[in-house]
Amino acid sequence: MDEPAAPPVAARRPHVLRHHGDERTDDWYWLRERENPDVRAYLEAENTYTGAATDHTAALRERLYEEIVSRVRQTDVSAPVGRDHYEYFLRTLEGSQYGVHCRRPRARSGDVDRLPDAAAAPGTPPDEAVLLDENRLAADVEYLALGAASVSPDHRRLAYSVDTTGGERYTLRIRELGTGSDLADEIPGTYYGVAWANDNATVFYTRPDAAMRPWQVWRHTIGTPTDHDELTFQENDERFFLSVGRTRSRRVIVIASESKTTSESWLVDADDPTAPPTVVAPRVQGVEYHVEHHDSPEHGSRLLIVTNDGDAPNFRLVVAPMVTPRRDTWQEVVPHQPEVRVEDVDAFRDHIVVSERADGLQRIRVLDPGFDGDSHVVALPDAAYTVGVGPNLESETPTLRYEYASLQTPPSSFDYDVVSRRSTLVRRQPVLGRYDPDEYETERLWATAPDGTDIPISLVRRSGPKPDGGAPLLLYGYGSYEVSIDPGFSTVRLSLLERGVSFAIAHVRGGGELGRGWYDDGKLAHKPNTFDDFVACAEHLVANGYTAPDRLAARGGSAGGLLMGAVANLRPDLFRAIVAEVPFVDCLTTILDPDLPLTVTEWEEWGDPITDAEIYRVMKAYSPYDNVEAKDYPAMLVTAGINDPRVQYWEPAKWVAKLRATKTDDRVLLLKTELGAGHGGRSGRYDAWRDEAFVLAFVLDQLGVA
Repeated sequence: MDEPAAPPVAARRPHVLRHHGDERTDDWYWLRERENPDVRAYLEAENTYTGAATDHTAALRERLYEEIVSRVRQTDVSAPVGRDHYEYFLRTLEGSQYGVHCRRPRARSGDVDRLPDAAAAPGTPPDEAVLLDENRLAADVEYLALGAASVSPDHRRLAYSVDTTGGERYTLRIRELGTGSDLADEIPGTYYGVAWANDNATVFYTRPDAAMRPWQVWRHTIGTPTDHDELTFQENDERFFLSVGRTRSRRVIVIASESKTTSESWLVDADDPTAPPTVVAPRVQGVEYHVEHHDSPEHGSRLLIVTNDGDAPNFRLVVAPMVTPRRDTWQEVVPHQPEVRVEDVDAFRDHIVVSERADGLQRIRVLDPGFDGDSHVVALPDAAYTVGVGPNLESETPTLRYEYASLQTPPSSFDYDVVSRRSTLVRRQPVLGRYDPDEYETERLWATAPDGTDIPISLVRRSGPKPDGGAPLLLYGYGSYEVSIDPGFSTVRLSLLERGVSFAIAHVRGGGELGRGWYDDGKLAHKPNTFDDFVACAEHLVANGYTAPDRLAARGGSAGGLLMGAVANLRPDLFRAIVAEVPFVDCLTTILDPDLPLTVTEWEEWGDPITDAEIYRVMKAYSPYDNVEAKDYPAMLVTAGINDPRVQYWEPAKWVAKLRATKTDDRVLLLKTELGAGHGGRSGRYDAWRDEAFVLAFVLDQLGVA
């Protein structure tokens, strides 16, 4: 549908940028001025325009929203996870935006499969206790996100943190679970994650710097003034992020310092929290490792280490004594394999679990802790799926909780007996209404990129004959940071599938689906491969009759939004519509500004165009904002978040302003900015469903599907 009259026009105020002898003129640079009232007025005008331009889809949006809500068991409960004499779970209640964190005494022997009553209100069962009701925390705010929720070793206290703006700076609090009241301890300006020491009185947490980089780990003693907190570790290298956590063995606090290519771990004895951290192995540029503590009567205290050290680009597993974990003590137990990416390790007293990726799919391998017995891979039913180790809070257990889903199978929690090798379904996400997985079928396709590389595609559609070439299809992509977009389930997606719209994922380079080489071939100077791969996938779907350019939509967010902007410039004729959510589209200007949040840490992903003229040239050649041209573009829906610390709001705003002033078509171009949220959009589940209904209505409207 054509745009209504008079879309917003952002004023041109030329600003010249010079690097490496090159000059760029940015007419909308001024939109970075957050406090400028003209900026706010422009964003609000765009929102008003978006509302008017989509008014004709209001009824469709409402139908989609009702469909989404009708498929969800709104009063529901997660599969409980045991720890000591309790089991912990999350409730959702009909009409409530957020979850309710609960616990109860652990199930009796012979009653291990007992699930909490999904229909029960919090606190109704006599043996159930509410630990944290996020809805109460959100009562007076428009946005709420939980950054941490960790119960103390003695189960008497809860350390939790909340963000009420979307800016990802959290306030940490301590709750006495016996009374349900918060202590006076309140620590603002923290980042994700906390770790308890075994004294039940010491909490470790991280702080971000001005650039939103978590760079410090602090130690707080409950009941003492927060200005008495002590700095435990500080990372001065601006490329590195810090995180802190406690191992499953409950013996060790791990401080991990990681850049995009290098890592280093420091350990604190959980029984001696004031002791200074000790390094596992000093960092070496280009060497990554992460550690898991294993403690057993037979093998003692040791570290399991997943690393690419030793010419192992797809990583290998080594073991080291806890007392001397330096590199010259590392002993290989799972060697490097060119066709298998070792992603993670989980240690239990009597078994070791290695998370792997082979043939583009995840798998779980179980090993004897002596590494001298047979290993085996957990058997899974589907040809294309997503699987991963779930919450496992205890070391002394013969079972492994894992989470599984496919494009047809809803998210499912299984307990796997490592001795009998049997999986027991604990809970499967219910899909209300008439959902029959046999009405849909999944395919694994392969496209060929311009350089001859085969690119996998996961596709789901209604069962039946292959489409005749005119069927509508939505193609999703990401392709950065070694993130794998695995084929999982979505109740929201059913609104597309039921209307005959197929859904496909392009597993492009820059992700991690096919190992470390797949990632390396889609980053730095190789980044254009990501965009060529996505175009190749779209062309393959068209050439093989799954869709046609006028029935094909594309969607991606954040770095995937950069992908959307790049393919819009490369092949606008190939897509009817594009959804670019919080898109990183002004990438060159951002990466050239080290004062912006997170820029320096990104140089190992995208390159440093300040010092590297070739990277500058490569980025300028693909930067969506810099390559907008006077030509026809697909219909576009672009989103932004005013408080987004990851992709600043002005990137999508500038891109839309430039597209409006430059493109030659009359297809709809919409900018929708959340004025009270950040990177992930609105936080409540009902609000998120309404946002999703808005996006789906745009896609269906553009594809001509009611």
